[in-house]
Amino acid sequence: MRVIALHQDVLVATSAVWQTTCTIVRGTVADSDGSEAFVIDSPVLPSELEVLPTLLQQSGFGFSGLLATHGDWDHLLGRLAFGADAPLGVCETTAARLTAEPGVAARSLRDFDDEWYVERDGDAGRLGLGGVQALPVPGHLDVGDQTLELHPTGGHTADGMAVWVPWARVLVVGDHLSPVELPMLSDGGSRSAYLATLERLRPLVEQADHVVPGHGAVLDSARALAILREDVAYLTDWSLPIARRGPGQLKLHARNQAHAGD
Repeated sequence: MRVIALHQDVLVATSAVWQTTCTIVRGTVADSDGSEAFVIDSPVLPSELEVLPTLLQQSGFGFSGLLATHGDWDHLLGRLAFGADAPLGVCETTAARLTAEPGVAARSLRDFDDEWYVERDGDAGRLGLGGVQALPVPGHLDVGDQTLELHPTGGHTADGMAVWVPWARVLVVGDHLSPVELPMLSDGGSRSAYLATLERLRPLVEQADHVVPGHGAVLDSARALAILREDVAYLTDWSLPIARRGPGQLKLHARNQAHAGD
């Protein structure tokens, strides 16, 4: 797992699997030596999850809870690092999805582990996703004396949110604007909803110093805007971006077309 600092209050850890990103955001507490922090999304491998609490401690970050940009299993593993009772905040659409799909994330994790021979000492069966906090989106969430902005996303799936960190000018977008992956239309997703999400994200991307996709390297504003334009073209007329035409992405492209009925 690779960890970089985007700001004194923002760390990004990137998993060795699928370049899945985990963003840690700190807010200081006035008149106190302490701080609070949210862990947004998660790395994937057991060794990566194991070191997350130590990473926060060594970096001087407190721990307030977990956030997930959407309900795909590879973004929901924070409780394997911080305990089954760790607060987990998701947008209302994701809370509804998790309620409607009990056990799906845990089964998907076990399937992944079985395919890639990953051992978790039984933790996969204890991926508890009950008791999540449904957050109103659009909305705001305090971390220390700072405030995060929560913005709705959709199109990749039927649920989701992006997190804007205004004082650090960092935008966490979930499974959108990836430099390594085409826009993916999963169950509940659609081209029209995805395009609408990209347009909602555009003004935030223009303001950002850093954009953190769910998969892939952190982007500056100019590169993220270029990917946004490529993704709009792809979703409009299936124009494949030059940098995302490998065998895996061509398979994803075929699934997207089948999903869209084209």
